[in-house]
Amino acid sequence: MAVLPKAEQHGDVVTVRNIRDFNYMTENDYVVNYYDRSYDIRQLKTVDFIIVPFTEWRGAAHTFLSFGFEGDDYLSVSVEIRRQKGDDFDFWKALLSQYEITYVVGDERDLINLRANYRNTDVYVYRIKNTPAQTRALFRDVMARVNQLNDKPELYNLVTNNCTTNLIRHVNNVSPKAIPYNYQVLFTGYSDELAYQLKLIDTSKSFEQTKEDAHINRLAEIYKDDPEFSKKIRR
Repeated sequence: MAVLPKAEQHGDVVTVRNIRDFNYMTENDYVVNYYDRSYDIRQLKTVDFIIVPFTEWRGAAHTFLSFGFEGDDYLSVSVEIRRQKGDDFDFWKALLSQYEITYVVGDERDLINLRANYRNTDVYVYRIKNTPAQTRALFRDVMARVNQLNDKPELYNLVTNNCTTNLIRHVNNVSPKAIPYNYQVLFTGYSDELAYQLKLIDTSKSFEQTKEDAHINRLAEIYKDDPEFSKKIRR
């Protein structure tokens, strides 16, 4: 959390700085690494909605996005509290806006591997049914928010300014009123069910089967060190 990302947009090329790419031995033992990279958004093809349920209660979960470029190259964006050293997540502090909010922009192997293989939490990856133009507009909107938080920090709030509410704002900025605010937004563990009901993800199968297909933990464990990690965790 010490290093903030930022984005420089020049026409169709977006240079993202301070992309997190940590190598983990355990959840709390890792090699720190960041890199800068330029992306041609004309090569941006997909965006995935990723949900990580908390084990204690189905109604709570973390959510984030992963943008897919040509060549199975993915860049993930996760809205989180910006912890100070030694901080643990505290429900009441989050509810009372006692943390700063930050966007973690990272290599997908970092953000997914950390959760699937080192925190041992379930991870579900759903492909969003966007047009390429909508996906590019969404990426630009997210990167603008990254820069906004660099210039003007904000406080995280568990209800009004959290991981899911920020993602919904981005989607609604691109497609107005695409996602309503209801209990499935407040209780983020149900947000994939909401996406299914709104047909933002594949609905050719039952929700239960769609969710089972989206569960990537087994593949993430098998391919955690594979250079083609992102390609191989997707069926």
